[in-house]
Amino acid sequence: MKNSDLSTQCILKIVVTVIISFFVNFCYAQQAAGPDNTEQANEFDSLTLRLIQDGFDPEKTKSLFANKTVIFDPGGVSLFFIHSESSLDYDQFSSRKSIANAQKYMVTHKESLDKAQEEFSVDKTIITAILLVETRLGAYLGKRTVINTLSTMAALTNKSLAERVWRAIANSKKPDRANFDKKVDQKSRWGYDELKALIRYANREGLDPVSIRGSYAGAMGIPQFTPSNALKLARDGNKDGRVDVFDHDDAIFSVANYLKHHGWKSGLGRQRQHEVLFQYNHSNYYVDALLKISDKLK
Repeated sequence: MKNSDLSTQCILKIVVTVIISFFVNFCYAQQAAGPDNTEQANEFDSLTLRLIQDGFDPEKTKSLFANKTVIFDPGGVSLFFIHSESSLDYDQFSSRKSIANAQKYMVTHKESLDKAQEEFSVDKTIITAILLVETRLGAYLGKRTVINTLSTMAALTNKSLAERVWRAIANSKKPDRANFDKKVDQKSRWGYDELKALIRYANREGLDPVSIRGSYAGAMGIPQFTPSNALKLARDGNKDGRVDVFDHDDAIFSVANYLKHHGWKSGLGRQRQHEVLFQYNHSNYYVDALLKISDKLK
């Protein structure tokens, strides 16, 4: 064999070795650094298909879940399963400082509060109390992307995804597994309904659903409405043709309409007030705090 042939074979071997090495290293890097990326791309596939089957625009829906900021969020959703109302400090909202801030708010937004009270027959001190407890009168609106929360919740019909949420809960805070599984079943159905409402609300109001931020529980805006409540019960308080739960006038009218929808009217006794307010948040601690704040504001 000629030396030139040997040289050619050697060069070919080197080239092939380099190519194989590059390919192997590339695949290894993808597996080591990006399995979650691959998995991420598939986590919402069945959810996307489900939405399309339920009548949502195929291209818009696919584009929505192709957005890199729309992600499966087990850490955030895990908070759903360890939340305890009894551990919250509702007394903080009855402090002198909080009440003073609420009184200033009532002066600043007097026109809207008076109109809402007149139109819906809901005491403006109760409206203010709700906004105070929910978001500190709009100061704390939540930093989580609502669509991530609701999409993650809706996707928990997949047992492997539910397991990832289970693993995201610290061992010291893990609930009973049977109770967790039961709540997953309930919340996955709830999450899907709220996800559909979020998309419809965003479409109706000309919003990008990915831009909407809120609490770890998927509530949004100054009154912390769920998307279904924003879609059905939120109202246009400033008469600008839009229903924006991040606007104070709209938030005030929305809370008033919500309470009227659930039975609030002038002259309600204390017990009936408690029952109506309980619809806003199923917590006796919460309702007691609202009534205490309202009394102080009066």
